[in-house]
Amino acid sequence: MIIGRKKELSVLANAMTSHEADLIAVTGRRRIGKTFMITEALRQHFAFEMIGVQNGSLKVQLQNFSDQLNFFSQTAIETPTTWADAFKQLRVHLQHNLTTERRVVFFDELPWLAGPKSNFLEAFGYFWNSWASRQQITVVICGSAASWMIQQVVNHTGGLHNRITKHIHLEPFTLSETESFLQSRNVFLDRYQIVQLYMAIGGVPHYLKEISSEKSAIQNIEAVCFSKNGLLYNEFSRLYASLFAHSENHVAIVRCLAQKRQGMIRQELVEKGKIGNGGGLTKTLEDLTYSGFVSEHFPFDKKKKEKIYRLSDEYSLFYLQFMEQNRHQVGNIWQHLSQTASFKTWSGYAFEGICLKHCEQIKDTLGIAGIYSSMTTFYRKGDSTEKGFQIDMLLDRNDHIINLFEIKFYNKPFVFSKEFATALQQKAWDFQQYSKTNKQVNWVFISTFGITPNPYSSSILQRSLTLDDLF
Repeated sequence: MIIGRKKELSVLANAMTSHEADLIAVTGRRRIGKTFMITEALRQHFAFEMIGVQNGSLKVQLQNFSDQLNFFSQTAIETPTTWADAFKQLRVHLQHNLTTERRVVFFDELPWLAGPKSNFLEAFGYFWNSWASRQQITVVICGSAASWMIQQVVNHTGGLHNRITKHIHLEPFTLSETESFLQSRNVFLDRYQIVQLYMAIGGVPHYLKEISSEKSAIQNIEAVCFSKNGLLYNEFSRLYASLFAHSENHVAIVRCLAQKRQGMIRQELVEKGKIGNGGGLTKTLEDLTYSGFVSEHFPFDKKKKEKIYRLSDEYSLFYLQFMEQNRHQVGNIWQHLSQTASFKTWSGYAFEGICLKHCEQIKDTLGIAGIYSSMTTFYRKGDSTEKGFQIDMLLDRNDHIINLFEIKFYNKPFVFSKEFATALQQKAWDFQQYSKTNKQVNWVFISTFGITPNPYSSSILQRSLTLDDLF
């Protein structure tokens, strides 16, 4: 059973009823469920499928192609020596097997098939342009190296230029989809427990498969992340290397961004990460952004055109904050670490990240889904004359209102004090003075279990949201 993915499945379903050929590119980070979704939705229509082998030679890839073609054609076919010959064989096979029922050809992990000097893309482009594009056929290509797929296929300037008819980018599960996925596996946890899991490992289906119904969130994180047999114990060292050539550059940026919760502009990355400021940095940032490890946005101050980059991959942040320096210890490591001041700091940052990712759910709750708005964060560094301040999340709306969000991860209902309410009032005033906005500014408070209403909260808040609103 496929959890979520309604829009993506609709695209695939529509392709199967189309009267024209479709070339569909599916992208998304490693272990996000691309292959599972495609095979579950389309397997019964497969006329051919194959998967690339990481670091496989041209000879190995072509041998695997031959093995798969022999399987689907049920005949012995000679192993081709070039991809041009391979696609000639595939065309003959498909011509013999085309029926009134629409058929699917699926190439998985395309970046591994299209290695250097393999001429795969040239042969594939000729296959599509000269024959497949005029048939009742759906060709699906898929790859975890999302940036490669975008740059080399979706935005291809050669034979595949403008040939992609549909592009599906698979995102991690939302909180609601995570809950449904766990329940489909008979794991029933309350939403506070689910959010704790999400903050550590995100909404990656392959990671969530490891969650046990017999353990709490803390126990599951201990088993999956800190146990030497846990799936994520060594995942960080494999994750980036499996997706990117020269992945040391990508890891350097991730490590740098993990140090600053507000994110960094490009120049900060150059200075603090000691990274060269050239085309290589641009490509590396694009790689990380396309693959979902880093998010980018423009600051509220429109005078500043530089993008702010923020580490948005939950597992990477968790690994660098806790796992890397503690995973070789013994005993109940996470049980201990979850009681420290470092946990409080990290959980606040991680919960902010979850709220930023669930902006659409927040807008639905506030009843402003139909109003155009831009989401960002706000940070003003203090100096010798003025104190700095930060706003966790900001929605700049087209109906002349700006929602300012204060976000707290707390284990019980939050109680506003006079000092806290005064601080929020001051922060709103500082924001209005600094931004010179003439829009109405309203405070929205997001916390795990909401607030205990009192005169201080009612004097400043427009709305208070809880975990349930993120689901």
